[in-house]
Amino acid sequence: MKKLTERTKRLSPSMTLAISAMYKELVREGKDAINFSVGEPDFNTPEHICEAAIDAINDGFTRYTTASGIPELKEAICKKLKEENDLDYTPKNIIVGTGAKQPLFNAFLALCEEGDEVLVPSPYWVSYSEMIKVTDATPVYIDSAEENDFKVKIEDLEAAITPNTKCLIFNSPSNPTGTVYTREELSAIADLAVKHDFYIISDEIYEKLIYDGEHVSLASFNDEVKKLTVVINGMSKAYAMTGWRIGYAAASEEIIGAMNKLQGHSTSNPTSFVQKGALAALEGSDESVDAMREQFVKRRDFMVETINNIPNISCRKPGGAFYVMMNIKELMGEEIKGKIINNSMDFALHLLETAHVATVPGSAFGIEGFVRLSYAASMEEIAEGLNRIKEFVS
Repeated sequence: MKKLTERTKRLSPSMTLAISAMYKELVREGKDAINFSVGEPDFNTPEHICEAAIDAINDGFTRYTTASGIPELKEAICKKLKEENDLDYTPKNIIVGTGAKQPLFNAFLALCEEGDEVLVPSPYWVSYSEMIKVTDATPVYIDSAEENDFKVKIEDLEAAITPNTKCLIFNSPSNPTGTVYTREELSAIADLAVKHDFYIISDEIYEKLIYDGEHVSLASFNDEVKKLTVVINGMSKAYAMTGWRIGYAAASEEIIGAMNKLQGHSTSNPTSFVQKGALAALEGSDESVDAMREQFVKRRDFMVETINNIPNISCRKPGGAFYVMMNIKELMGEEIKGKIINNSMDFALHLLETAHVATVPGSAFGIEGFVRLSYAASMEEIAEGLNRIKEFVS
């Protein structure tokens, strides 16, 4: 039998999806399990968005569209980027994809190849490193410290730049840390990209879920950095539309043209009637987004306070997204319920097996001594899950 490609052998499965699958198996077995592993709002998609998609189906809007998305949706995205992010784009600068993940993947494929290096601030979302590997480029990880709110220092970022640096992947607010960079910090990164002439893929999927500070798009500082930046965004997190799979990218016509060719030969257009739902989301009221954000603030504050009152574990208060990175370093090497905890994977698996609480090990995000908890769960589930963690670590 012919062997599989080396490319696929280099890839690691998504740990977040793997942990989520283990949780679902426990539920199928009838276990009372709590899921802190998934990056998915637990709210329903707003009604006006659902109605727009249903109307589109009833109207027969179920055929192919232009591969890069329907014109009216791209125009709405341009309007959103202008009004909310101070970015001037035309529909030629926009591509709509199957979730934000597809434009992100296509951006890497359009910009990176063998011999290139991609700067990756760590901790990082699990799929960044794997997407880079698919392009045959090399990820270059820049570590950050918890005491600096998991923000990379500009001097560390610059020290990692080489003649082969092609791109920086950047995410604020961040998954997995919830870190929100300030305007001044982002401006320094933008200046660095212009100075050293490398691209930025700016993943801004959590922009509407900020509780402390403001969202500033990296492309908004000047025309020079705008030409170098691919802005990635989507509907999943802000509008509770994860299963709808709809996202978009904004960039120069040259970059979008390359991404469009890739998409035209892979998935073609995102689902037609889902695009109508996305249009309704962008054109409608953000009342549901504001209400969801209010609930996330309450959940975040409760989770942070509760964790920091449990001996041997701790966490920082995140400024955005819906994740907490829980510090478990004091438990490394200790025995918990009959098992020695050597690393974050040991902790996460043992917690899931014994207390039926699903978390994601920090090792999945390039950092040890932490596990990621999502507070995209009801307050009752959060309280129960944290109570089980307290009993587990005691």
